[in-house]
Amino acid sequence: MDRMNYHHLRYFHEVATVGNLTQAASRLNVSQSALSTQIRQLEERLGHPLFERVGRRLVLTEAGGIALDHASRIFQAGDELVAALEQRDGAVRPLRLGAQSTLSRNFQLRFLRPIVAAGEIDLILSSGNNAALLEALQALALDIVLTTQAPPADRFADLVAHRIAGQPVGLYAVPGRLQHASLRDVLAREPMILPTESSVRTGFDSLVSRLAVTPRIAAEVDDMAMVRLLAREGVGVAAAPAVVLADEIEQGIVRPAPFPLDITESFYAIVARRSFPHPSIAPLLAATEAGGKLAETGGSD
Repeated sequence: MDRMNYHHLRYFHEVATVGNLTQAASRLNVSQSALSTQIRQLEERLGHPLFERVGRRLVLTEAGGIALDHASRIFQAGDELVAALEQRDGAVRPLRLGAQSTLSRNFQLRFLRPIVAAGEIDLILSSGNNAALLEALQALALDIVLTTQAPPADRFADLVAHRIAGQPVGLYAVPGRLQHASLRDVLAREPMILPTESSVRTGFDSLVSRLAVTPRIAAEVDDMAMVRLLAREGVGVAAAPAVVLADEIEQGIVRPAPFPLDITESFYAIVARRSFPHPSIAPLLAATEAGGKLAETGGSD
């Protein structure tokens, strides 16, 4: 099959945007007959009519609407490519950030606060599991990934992990669930609320193995906001960093168990080695270094 002629697509995009063949020909500095020929060749290539005449106006067909949607995205991507490489006129492409689904929303906001406050850069935010996010980052579909796990070097050799914060993990629950004499009693007798994918879960599994305890799992959750909500509703005892439940702790809704777990949640900003990184990344990383322990102060998930 012949490749798409993007010159034809550009002409079509202009006609579809203007809605008038004569005006579009004038803007493109071509004859009306030449422009008509280009549109007809594109229709033949796609196998569908793209316009129908309604009086003196050209109206898009259903196929034409689909073609216009794709054409607009293609040419927008081209404009972003030029802006990214030239950084002309101060133009900056959107920052595409991926975040591990179990990562605290509060932590994400703190990390992004320097550019959110400035309001000069558009953000495209997505969440998911680590593997999918890191693959997207490696394919340059994302600019940066926030996660609690550093990528395995053998699989993601082109990615760089910046450890930007860390916080001790504890057990948190409504007061009635913490009336036990030891950590082992809490783990053995109370239902647990655990994140599905994080260093919290890895550390917790190691802890119960050392203590030879088989805990009852009330919920395994891929969203730290849900861990917080389940804990405050008394469903069980949550294993989490304090930042996730800071408001509930301050209000006395939940309390920390008085038993240290010796588990630390690490927070990483992962970037790819690129010749043209997004210009916001370096200032964001510098701000975390200047601000110190991002994850260790106030706010809820």
